[in-house]
Amino acid sequence: MESTISSSSSRSVSPSSSSSPNSPPPSSVTVVVVSPCAACKILRRRCAEKCVLAPYFPPNDPIKFTTAHRVFGASNIIKFLQELPESQRADAVSSMVYEANARLRDPVYGCAGSVCQLQKQVSDLQAQLAKAQAEIVNMQCQQANIMALICMEMGQSTPQAISPPQQSLDNFPMNYLDDNIGSWETLWT
Repeated sequence: MESTISSSSSRSVSPSSSSSPNSPPPSSVTVVVVSPCAACKILRRRCAEKCVLAPYFPPNDPIKFTTAHRVFGASNIIKFLQELPESQRADAVSSMVYEANARLRDPVYGCAGSVCQLQKQVSDLQAQLAKAQAEIVNMQCQQANIMALICMEMGQSTPQAISPPQQSLDNFPMNYLDDNIGSWETLWT
């Protein structure tokens, strides 16, 4: 892609041409050459103004195209992008680059290997979560049993003033705990 931009900048003139009276005056138009996209640069072709690959493979990121080109090939990438609506092309290029990286990392399984590894991690984390939830329920039951024993020791026949296992011991008389610390030893032995 080439474009011209008008500006009033002057171009540099070499010393040998400045001494010549027949040299043309400096022009006020400067030609700016926009570098081709990474795909056209790697394929060594001229980047057309309506290059399908230019928006997705910028010139400052040639690795992105190189990776996708190794796995899919340039003609397949171009065909694939031309078949898609423009709104989906950026996601398609991102997916192609991800799949190509995965295939280069793991030639046998590619993306499927990554997906299986992530599914295993999810399964392991779900098992850990279930175990932690079971431990919480177990501790809540232990807390309810201890509260029942404390209430029985205080002389109540039924634990009516016991809060549910999910709540804290905020309503429990703290002076009872201070007076009867010795009786706690029998609970733990």
